[in-house]
Amino acid sequence: MNYDVILVRYGELSLKSTYVRKYFESILVRNIKKALTRENISHSITKERGRIYLSTTEISKSIMVLSRIFGIVSFSPAVQTTSDMEAMSMLALQLAKNILTEEKSFAIRATRVGTHTFSSQQVAVHIGNDIVKATHAGVDLTNPDIELFIEIRDKKSFLFTEKNSGVGGLPLGTQGRILVLVENPSSLLAAWYLMRRGCNVIIANMKISNDESIHSFLAHWYADAEIISVDQKTKNLFDQLRTLASEKNCDALVTGHTLEEPTCSLAAIAQLKKQSIIPVLTPLIAMNQEEIQQQCRKRGIPI
Repeated sequence: MNYDVILVRYGELSLKSTYVRKYFESILVRNIKKALTRENISHSITKERGRIYLSTTEISKSIMVLSRIFGIVSFSPAVQTTSDMEAMSMLALQLAKNILTEEKSFAIRATRVGTHTFSSQQVAVHIGNDIVKATHAGVDLTNPDIELFIEIRDKKSFLFTEKNSGVGGLPLGTQGRILVLVENPSSLLAAWYLMRRGCNVIIANMKISNDESIHSFLAHWYADAEIISVDQKTKNLFDQLRTLASEKNCDALVTGHTLEEPTCSLAAIAQLKKQSIIPVLTPLIAMNQEEIQQQCRKRGIPI
């Protein structure tokens, strides 16, 4: 299909107060623009409550970018028309003839926002009947081969056949700043979980050998971060972390500690928390090494 727009959806942002929601939306739009610009993808973006519309001629490349932007729940490449019933039906028929045959079944999933002279059910029935007459395909509302989504929003409508999952969470930069202690590449997974909650990161890197993994990870997630080398051989590590946390106004210290590490224990973590002036977060604490490696591969972390 010749898509001309991508519908971008976000989740928990819509639950915020009007002021906070608008602020979060603006951050999310900024992050999308920054990522697309880095990939040299020409685009334009408009937004309304609950939706962001990305117009671009480079749909496939844009889809890859959107899948790595925090705060996006799902997105769909779509074709746009008016909310006139006949206009929607005509476009739906064009799409259906390209993807449906007599051997395939389909279902219409219609939703509606705004005031119209018809209901979502009436849209599904009317357009579904037109498609059956034109293609002789069967209707299966439970387990169809093809789902045709029709999203009607005031005077516009958008037709699409897929919903791609995003990474979810909150837009990067909407929450506080955290200091991440990176002892090895898998420590970056701990950073990822806090970045998904909207936190900006400052990397406290303990080994030069981590540099390539850190830069690759940040590029993969379109994140900017200050990277600072720390050396526990020349100065007490706790002192360095306290100084960094204070100078950079960090709200928490994040580590990649797990209970499976030979050198890690609850006593060692307790000592770290005792020495720290800010909360110490250990998001990987209950994970085993197999789970960590699996998640690292999934999150673009080279290990």
